[in-house]
Amino acid sequence: MPLHVPPAPAPALRSVLTALSSPTAVRDARTPSLLRAQGPASAELPLPVHVLDRVTADGETSTTLAGWRFLIRTGDRAVAAADTVLTADGWAFSRFFEGPYITSTELALRQAESMTQPYQPRLLSVPGLYMLALWLHGDPEADGADGGPAPTDLLVPLAPAPPGIAAHRPHRVTDLLPVLTHRVSPTRLLGSPA
Repeated sequence: MPLHVPPAPAPALRSVLTALSSPTAVRDARTPSLLRAQGPASAELPLPVHVLDRVTADGETSTTLAGWRFLIRTGDRAVAAADTVLTADGWAFSRFFEGPYITSTELALRQAESMTQPYQPRLLSVPGLYMLALWLHGDPEADGADGGPAPTDLLVPLAPAPPGIAAHRPHRVTDLLPVLTHRVSPTRLLGSPA
């Protein structure tokens, strides 16, 4: 069943497209794959990036929207990603980057598309574990910028995952949160997103 990708704020998309069309922004990004890319690059699959601020022993969570991430595609594959952040002036381009999370995100999204239940894809950053997960929210029509993980949502840790947590294996939130609660102290959750 297809994923229901939430629409990104129009200013966030515009800021990424402006950066993509700027030779200076691309060159300064120092992402070899983006520099070597042949043909036009497009910003696709906008995913809201939420940071896990708090997990309590009883499974209560608190998340904060940190930005929107776009996969940058040339041809048939993603070669980089672009992040946007909310500033006092609105949504703004933050950075281009590449690395293992790009390929891992694409793989997790392909796996999610083969599931029978419709989901809304998001990203969940767990700074205390240097962990990033594809968060499959069970309400595909929800506002991608709001809400926290529901007990029946799925989390798919992206590679590289922390030791003892299997990458690309979907976990119900109720199953994975207790593991995270034991591995991360409340003070370690506070920090910047992955």
